[in-house]
Amino acid sequence: MTAMPHLVTYTRRPNALAFMAGALLPSPGWRAGQPMPALSLRWNGLVMERGRLIAFSQATQGPTQGLPVDEVSVLFPHAAGFRLSMALLTHRAFPLPIWRALQIRDQLCRHRRIRADEAFDLHTRIAAHRLVGNGLEVDLHSRLLGGDTPGQRDECAWESTVTFLFRGRFGGQADPPAATPGPQPDLTGVPTNDPPVHALTLPTGGGWAFGELTGDYNGLHWSDRYARRSGFRAAFPHPARLAGLCLAHLRGPDTPRQQLDLWIKGPVFYGAEAELRHAAIAQGLEFGLALTGDPRQALLGRWRALD
Repeated sequence: MTAMPHLVTYTRRPNALAFMAGALLPSPGWRAGQPMPALSLRWNGLVMERGRLIAFSQATQGPTQGLPVDEVSVLFPHAAGFRLSMALLTHRAFPLPIWRALQIRDQLCRHRRIRADEAFDLHTRIAAHRLVGNGLEVDLHSRLLGGDTPGQRDECAWESTVTFLFRGRFGGQADPPAATPGPQPDLTGVPTNDPPVHALTLPTGGGWAFGELTGDYNGLHWSDRYARRSGFRAAFPHPARLAGLCLAHLRGPDTPRQQLDLWIKGPVFYGAEAELRHAAIAQGLEFGLALTGDPRQALLGRWRALD
């Protein structure tokens, strides 16, 4: 069975009010054996705006530190382009409600240096899905095409695969492990017993403002009351912000071509004390972030140069 294609093109920043309104409508549902809709969204004219780079830097490092704003990090296009993923997950043809989506894994690849204020076209599509023991995983694949130099129109400057988990039973058997593509959390180099490399105190707020960058206004990232009603003890930062808070304390590969893999294992709450550890590997490093006093790592990462 072949799914009917759904192609959507934006010529300006996807409006959060518009796509979140779609999240309030009933979802068609999905069961094992059904195809996923051939959803493909395009955002023409996504600019790596200098002002948003500065805002991202301040949200992840503080107002006086700031990343250099002439170059775009491997993480920033993920945050700046997350609105397109939100628009896809709230599209009428997407079979599951976004409220059940849990971001669990990111693979981000920068293929060349990206300058502030460069303009691109961002393409996001459903790339794969698989049944796992506790639900359904869906991969969204994004590509950032173009640039300001002649001849770059079809060049892929950056790409990502972001995996969302939808918990529940969908009427089928879990796919075998061999059917699960992408990186797996086999990070063995991150020390767990040594003193922390960095002691971090998470910011106490700013989740709503960060939503203006990502388009993700999920109450889990700004409302303690909403988070408690959802089973968490408090609100916690968006995964892209949490990863940025870690990367601000790490020295990554000094190369245009680099890859950042993230495994999101659990929340790290606003205002909490946390410990960041890292270890060198070939062509990069591995790192882990955990709440102080908790042996479980909430965020794992591998940041390395691409071959």
